[in-house]
Amino acid sequence: MTDRTTGGTADSRLGDALAAQHAEEVRRAARALLRRPLLRAGTDDFRLVRQHAGELRTWFDRNTGWALLVDSEVARLRRVPGRDTDPTHPARDQRTGLPFARRRYVLVCLCLAVLERSDQQIALGRMAEQVVLAAADPALDAAGVAFTLSDREQRTDLVAVVRLLLTWGVLAKVAGDEDAFLKSAGDALYDVDRRVLAGLLISRRGPSTVRADGFEERLAELNAEALPDSDELRNRALRYTLTRRLLDDPVLYLDELSEAEAGYLASQRGALTRRIGELTGLVPEVRAEGLAMVDPDDDLTDLRMPEQGTEGHVALLVAEYLAGKGGTVPLAELHRQVAGWALDHAGFWRRSATAPGAEVELTEQAVERLTALGLLERVTAADGTPAVRPRPALDRYRVGETVLLEPGGRAPKKSTADRTKSTANHRKARTTR
Repeated sequence: MTDRTTGGTADSRLGDALAAQHAEEVRRAARALLRRPLLRAGTDDFRLVRQHAGELRTWFDRNTGWALLVDSEVARLRRVPGRDTDPTHPARDQRTGLPFARRRYVLVCLCLAVLERSDQQIALGRMAEQVVLAAADPALDAAGVAFTLSDREQRTDLVAVVRLLLTWGVLAKVAGDEDAFLKSAGDALYDVDRRVLAGLLISRRGPSTVRADGFEERLAELNAEALPDSDELRNRALRYTLTRRLLDDPVLYLDELSEAEAGYLASQRGALTRRIGELTGLVPEVRAEGLAMVDPDDDLTDLRMPEQGTEGHVALLVAEYLAGKGGTVPLAELHRQVAGWALDHAGFWRRSATAPGAEVELTEQAVERLTALGLLERVTAADGTPAVRPRPALDRYRVGETVLLEPGGRAPKKSTADRTKSTANHRKARTTR
């Protein structure tokens, strides 16, 4: 009798341990896909995703409508963003971190078109020649896009695009260096990964079938989904939209939702956040104005708050300043504040931060970061000048009153909300590709 009980307990503990290990592996695989929706073979993340592909495929299909394709070489989560109008996820230069401008986006498309028709290997110089030929299309000329490789700036644009393709895995370097090409002193040779190339484009319809005019209209038509014609399908579409937003966005404000979305969220908030938490480990933070899924591990993000470095410190100071101000604040006022902080922290910030005019760039970078994190919004002041307005989540960066304790004294207890403000990180999902 005793042996049976002991054996049953041991079996139960072993089963619990295996179940916990399984759940942890699924969570790591899901987070890997959310960080990088396209994974190549040869990494631990890819192995985990392939091992648990069936479970992950079912979850993403049921809750987000995103298809997961996995074969022996590539894992691709066909991730469609919750919003087409969010401009805060630009492609960035791999070295400088600066966002791509319009010409670089065009170059990305031209390079992908060239690679689609290229051999298994291609030299950077050869690719540049083919891109110049493709850019001679009259439609591009009519749109005001010109690319002739006539100066260093255009070569820099091409190299920035190639480095982005290297990061995505479309290209793999065989020999040479992009810097040598930039100086017209050499070339580089790449392998083309056609499995990755074929899986890059995610859209609901072929781009050539889009007939709308204007960028936003064309983008909306590209990702348009069939309108549901039953209550069940409408609820499923709402579940997809809200789950995508909770995975993508740092904060989901109720005033940004339609009446149907707000109603569905009010009735299904617990189920939505529980399912996301079980898969990813994100923790819901619910407020009257909306909710956010906070990441305790702080790695499921491409923007952190707080962040180290001069730009990160400026953003934190701007956040604290605006959290205490309330209302609309002109950018000119922030410029003066940042110029003063640059002098106060000159020994810790980078040397150029105190140069004349540097406060404008630092302020712009801080506002860009806080806007992307859902903490600010850009507005126009009453006098027509650019300004910003804090969003409710910025209140978590409000600095409380200083409490001085006598020796042996105890700190006053904080409310749950105050504890959350002081400890929670702020996240934004990684760039969707």
